[in-house]
Amino acid sequence: MTVTQSDKAVKFRALHQAPDAFVVANVWDGGSARMMAGLGFPALATSSGASAGLLGRRDGRVTRDEALAQARVICEATDLPVSADLEKGFGDAPEIVAQTIGLAAAAGLVGCSIEDASGNPAAPIYELGQATERIAAAAAAARALPFPFTLTGRTENFLRGRADLDDTIKRLKAYEAAGADALMAPGLPDLDSVRAVCAAVGKPFNFMAGIKGKSFTVAALSAAGVKRLATSLYRAAMTGLLNAAKEVREQGTFGYIESSLATPDLNAFLRE
Repeated sequence: MTVTQSDKAVKFRALHQAPDAFVVANVWDGGSARMMAGLGFPALATSSGASAGLLGRRDGRVTRDEALAQARVICEATDLPVSADLEKGFGDAPEIVAQTIGLAAAAGLVGCSIEDASGNPAAPIYELGQATERIAAAAAAARALPFPFTLTGRTENFLRGRADLDDTIKRLKAYEAAGADALMAPGLPDLDSVRAVCAAVGKPFNFMAGIKGKSFTVAALSAAGVKRLATSLYRAAMTGLLNAAKEVREQGTFGYIESSLATPDLNAFLRE
């Protein structure tokens, strides 16, 4: 039975409406997508950092065409719904953000996040009015699609030196009112902050696990009101690569092979 993009979109939306929290596996290519699907994750997502790392660049240095080309590979690798980290939508103007939503859907995505980080060191966060207009434009573009595209409104306050919980909540509520289907504020420092955010907003909240000292268990986050949890698996994979390569380079041994997947075990996740 063929799983259509609409089927994926409906499934992704239903996960947000189910009673329990769910975990999205962040992936970076077709192989990692196949593996995470094989492990039973219900949905996948891209990571802007992983997207850049694949090209040997730092986060934020990927073009829209490059990001969507990577997303297309991931979308085609499995029957799972895929949402993408599309940063600020690859442009400042609301019209460009709206265009990005249409292109994201054309790449096979059924959701994405749009953030309020401007990329301007002098003013790293968009002024609230402009940020809200950008989310509204994205939401309008999403509503024009023939399936329920899930738009996540994301504030970067805590990642950009603005550790202001009140402003973070204000922004999330504004993005919710502008039409975001889900909300996100990476970098929240503790569970009390997570609880405060979840209590203040009416849309599903997505928590990004991946910051040392600021990542918590699925059970604790679910109890705090989180609906969707994102992983940070690319850095874990690269850590394994680095450690193995350093062993070879510095010790001349290959002990990492003993704990590595055998080729048949890896192939079990992959297509013929």
